[in-house]
Amino acid sequence: MSFVVIAYFLSLAGLGLFGLHRLFLLILYWKVRHHRPPVPLNETQWPMVTIQLPIYNERYVARRLVIACARMDYPRERMEIQVLDDSTDCTAPRLEVLVRRLRHLGIPVSYLHRAKRSGYKAGALAEGLKVARGEYVALFDADFLPPSDFLRHTVGYFADPTVAMVQARWDHLNRDFSLLTRLQSIFLDGHFYIEHVARHRTGRFFNFNGTAGVWRKESIAAAGGWQGDTLTEDLDLSYRAQIAGWHFVYLDDVSSAAELPSDMGAFKAQQHRWAKGSIQTARKLLPLVLRSRLPWKVKLEAFFHLTNNMAYLLMVIPCFLWVPTLLRRFDTQHPIYLAFAAAFACTTLFVIAYHVACQMAAGQSFWKTIGLVPALLGLGIGMSLNNGKAVIEALLGHQSPFQRTPKYGTHGQNRDVHGQRGSEARFYQVRVNALAWLELAMAAYFGVGLWIAVVYHRWLAIPFLLLFLGGFAYVGLSSLGHRLHRMVRVGSLGAALGLMILGVWISHVVFHVG
Repeated sequence: MSFVVIAYFLSLAGLGLFGLHRLFLLILYWKVRHHRPPVPLNETQWPMVTIQLPIYNERYVARRLVIACARMDYPRERMEIQVLDDSTDCTAPRLEVLVRRLRHLGIPVSYLHRAKRSGYKAGALAEGLKVARGEYVALFDADFLPPSDFLRHTVGYFADPTVAMVQARWDHLNRDFSLLTRLQSIFLDGHFYIEHVARHRTGRFFNFNGTAGVWRKESIAAAGGWQGDTLTEDLDLSYRAQIAGWHFVYLDDVSSAAELPSDMGAFKAQQHRWAKGSIQTARKLLPLVLRSRLPWKVKLEAFFHLTNNMAYLLMVIPCFLWVPTLLRRFDTQHPIYLAFAAAFACTTLFVIAYHVACQMAAGQSFWKTIGLVPALLGLGIGMSLNNGKAVIEALLGHQSPFQRTPKYGTHGQNRDVHGQRGSEARFYQVRVNALAWLELAMAAYFGVGLWIAVVYHRWLAIPFLLLFLGGFAYVGLSSLGHRLHRMVRVGSLGAALGLMILGVWISHVVFHVG
């Protein structure tokens, strides 16, 4: 059997394993969906809470966050707000003015600005902890809008002295802003409606999501404090705390709304950071988890949780091998063909079932969700190069700075926000890189595959080729965004076409060598 076919089916087998894990989480969720954490007793003496707001160049959303926290329905004498601002643009002076006004109104808020952004978000949080007066620390990223009763619904769970962190569910301010935000909301809903519930209520590890949660300050220090050696400082601290014996609580009935990235460049930057950071954390802590005396179910789930983004790297392999495998003839009764069918079921049907179930849990329309499934699968495919690159960088130990996700204050279906911001919005736009052109070249590559499928009568492959073609075209074109009219030149299009032809030629050579 050729090398190409072996590599193709091995990658599909790996993807099938991660697909089975999705099904496993769905089954766990179904069993425990009605179990809820015990409701804490009403507090007669509210504890002291420090609200930390890490901010870096967030001129469009920082102000509304600070004001929302200032309106928190919690005794003022038992609360303080820390604005941890590392901004280098006009966000800093604007926040300073706002903090002075709030202090004049009696709001207990302080402003801390660092000249050097050492340690990025983790460094800012660590600096704030040095002067924090609260027994507990609530954290909100700049694009969040916490409800006024957030603290009253969360701090009571710390009556259990073993509880280190209480995490609330994320909601979405701009779910219906665009197709991209609708698809993102489905991805995130799976995490908050299915994964967190299944892991928490079955005694497995789950993670703090960096925002919309409250920590016991003592537990942060006991777990080694905030550390900036990974791009996901929240995931890192979560695992260190739980390995040390602390317990977490997840509340799916308490939520805080946030803004989803409204352009593809920002979304790709966010996903790159999350994918790379999770693998960095796996390299750092997974050996410790596996060597520990934790129950096997905790170790196994930790393995899948921390390595989940490896699926994107596995997906890249069949992406490049799709076209040459179209030239092979398979006996449909052959074990390899049956293995392919099983892998396909795991990677596609189970994933579809998982996302449909999460949208049902979120109260969304079944038929609307089904209608978005092709776009959802296409986006996942189109993101494989971006996230696969992040995984490779993490595995090779390549260090990169913490790149913030630009937010513009979008909400609802307000589609004119970028026009309203004018040229000022360009300061926060993520620069287009060569990956966008490679994604377009991959779309052209699958266009060639579509032609081959027609010529060789591979009719069953056509819907999937269209999915791959559409996914890469959507991600690539969306990455260029409004700059497309300036960037598309005859030479650029020629370069993309050349890459496509080169890819087809290499695949043809590899196929015959294999």
